[in-house]
Amino acid sequence: MPRSVNGRVERTSSSDVGGSSARTQQATSLRDRLCPPMPGNPLTGWLATLSVAVLAGILRFWHVTQPRGIYFDEVYYTKDALGLLKAGYEIDSNSCTGPAFVVHPPFGKWLMAASEGLFGYTSCNGTPHGSPELGWRFSAALFGTLAVLVLARAARRMFRSTLLGCFAGLLMAMDGLEFVQSRIGILDIFLMTGIVVALACLLVDRDHGRARLADRLTTAAVAAVGVPSTSAAAGDPDRPPVDRRTQRREVYGPRLGLRPWRLAAGAALGLSMGVKWSALYSIIGLSALALAWDVGARRTGGARRPVLGALRRDLPGWFAGFVVLPTMVFLATWTGWFVTDGGYYRHFYGNGFVDAWHGWWKYQMAVLHFHEGLHQGHASASHPLSWLVMARPVAYYYLPVTYGKSGCHDPAGCSREVLALGNPAVWWVGVAGLLAVLAWWVARRDWRAALVLVGFGSAFLPWLLFPARTMFFFYALPCLPFLILGITGLAGLALGSRDASDTRRLVGALSVGLYTIVVVLLFAYFYPILAAQVIPYSSWRARMWFPGWI
Repeated sequence: MPRSVNGRVERTSSSDVGGSSARTQQATSLRDRLCPPMPGNPLTGWLATLSVAVLAGILRFWHVTQPRGIYFDEVYYTKDALGLLKAGYEIDSNSCTGPAFVVHPPFGKWLMAASEGLFGYTSCNGTPHGSPELGWRFSAALFGTLAVLVLARAARRMFRSTLLGCFAGLLMAMDGLEFVQSRIGILDIFLMTGIVVALACLLVDRDHGRARLADRLTTAAVAAVGVPSTSAAAGDPDRPPVDRRTQRREVYGPRLGLRPWRLAAGAALGLSMGVKWSALYSIIGLSALALAWDVGARRTGGARRPVLGALRRDLPGWFAGFVVLPTMVFLATWTGWFVTDGGYYRHFYGNGFVDAWHGWWKYQMAVLHFHEGLHQGHASASHPLSWLVMARPVAYYYLPVTYGKSGCHDPAGCSREVLALGNPAVWWVGVAGLLAVLAWWVARRDWRAALVLVGFGSAFLPWLLFPARTMFFFYALPCLPFLILGITGLAGLALGSRDASDTRRLVGALSVGLYTIVVVLLFAYFYPILAAQVIPYSSWRARMWFPGWI
C-alpha cells in the first residue's frame, strides 16, 4: 500500500497494517479487563438502591425518640455535644463550667451538636429545649441510613450487579446492631459510616484509575500505529529511536495524574479517625490494599516492573491521600479546641501558637494513657472473640413494666429493652462465610475476596492485641460492612454466572431468596427488643436465646 512521506513514495506491507490494527484492538480491549462496564441503566440502579435506603430510613427514624430521656452512654456524648455547640469545646457536665477531659476526638460529637442545634437539647441544668431526644439521635439515624445507601452503591460497583447491591443494602438495613446504633446518641455509627464512605470512594477510585490507565495505554498504542517495528535493522536510517519516556512507560506504566476519589477516601478516613482513634487500623488496611491494587493494575496493563512502577508512579499520590490528607483532616476536627480558650490543656503551657500544639499533644498522650489503663470490670464487657458469635450483646436499656402500665396487658408483667444485638443470620453466616471467602481468594485471587478479608481484619484483629482492656460488642460495628460484602460475594457465586444452566441459576436464586427471607424475619422477630417496645415478659424471655443475652 503506497503512502507519501516527505515527497517520497513508500510502501507499507499489509502485515504492518494488520499488526498495527491488532495492537490498537488489543489496547482498546484492555479497558474491559481493567475496568468492566457497570451493569444496566444508571437510573434504575439509583432508584433500586435508594428504595432500600428509604426503607432503612423509615425503620430508623420511626419513634427514634423512644425511649425518652438519656440512656446508656448518651449521658456522656449528649453533654459533650452540647458543650461543643455552646462553647466550641466539651464542658464539664458536673459543674456546667470549665473544660471536660474526654477520651474521643470531637467530630462525631460535632455531628450530634449540629442536630441538637436544629431540634433540641437538654441544658446542663436539666432544662429541655425543643425535642431533646430527636436532637441527639437525629444525626445518628441519618448517618445510619446513609451507611445503607452507600454500602448498597459500593456493593453494586464491587460486584457489577444492581441486584447484589440491593441485597447488601438490605442486609445492612435489617441488622439489629446497626439499627440500634442508628437510634442512640453515641459515636460508633459515625465511625462505621465514615469507613463505608471511604470504602465506596476507594472503589470509585479503583475504577477511575484503571480506566485512566487503559485510556493512556490505548492512546500510546494508537500513536504507535505506523511506527516501524523496533526489530528492524539497527542501521535503518528511517527507524525513529525509542525515547526514554517511552521506555519508562513500558517498564513502569504511565502516570495517572490527580486522583480526586482517592483524596475523598483519605478525607473520609481522616474524619472517621476524628470520631474514634480506632479508625487508624482501617486507614492502614485500606491504604495497603489500594497500593496493591495499583500494582495489579500495572501488571495487567503490561508494565514489566509493576511493583516498582506503583512505587514510582503511584506512591507519592498514595502518600498524600492516605497519610498527609487524613492527618490534616483529623487535625481539622480539633478546630474548636484550637480557636477557643477553654479546652482541656488548651493553655497548659502558655498562650502562644507552639504552646497550643504542646498542650494538644499532652492531651492526646493523656487520652492514650486512659485507653491503655481501661481495665475496670463491666457487666456487659466481652472479649473480641466472643463478638464473632454475639455471646454478649449490650443491654443499653431495660425496664420491667407492671400489668396495666405503659400498654402492658399481660398479668405476668412485661419488659422493655434496647439490646445491641446483631441479626444472627447476618453475623453468624457472615463470620462462618469468612472461611469460604478465604478459600475464594486462595482459589481465584479475586480482589473482592481480598477486600473483605483485609477490611474485616483491619477492623477486628487489632482488638485482640489488648485482651485485658474493657471492650464491648458494639466495638465490632465497623466489621459489619465487610461481613455483609463477604455474604454478598458468596451470594453472587451461588447465583452463578449469566451463562450457567437454568437449573444452576434457579437453585442459586432460591437459596439466596430463602436466606434473604430469613434475615428479614429474624429482624422482625427481634425488633421489639431493639426498639424498646413493651412486650410480655414471656415474649422477651423467648428472645433471650443464650444466658449471655440476658
